[in-house]
Amino acid sequence: MYARRVVVAASVGLHARPAALVARRAAEQGAAVSIAKVVDGTPGDAVSAASMLGLMTLAAGHGDEVELSADGDGAREAVDALAAVIELDPDAEEAAVQQPS
Repeated sequence: MYARRVVVAASVGLHARPAALVARRAAEQGAAVSIAKVVDGTPGDAVSAASMLGLMTLAAGHGDEVELSADGDGAREAVDALAAVIELDPDAEEAAVQQPS
């Protein structure tokens, strides 16, 4: 098993658009990834990272820590791919792109 903890960067947390982005990326992976919100250093109940509803039930807000985990072939790559999505704030990225030079 490979696990990694990351901090949620999205200003709205894992809600709506960010959850959809994570779920879509998770569905594209070769390994099934689970995600759990970390509270007081301990991961809570894990849900499938490919489930938008599951992601939203975590109630992981901006700045919260989550733990991603996966087993088997491609586990590290799958977890790292999702970590990259969670560590970016899609609204901030979009605003940066729309800023005039």
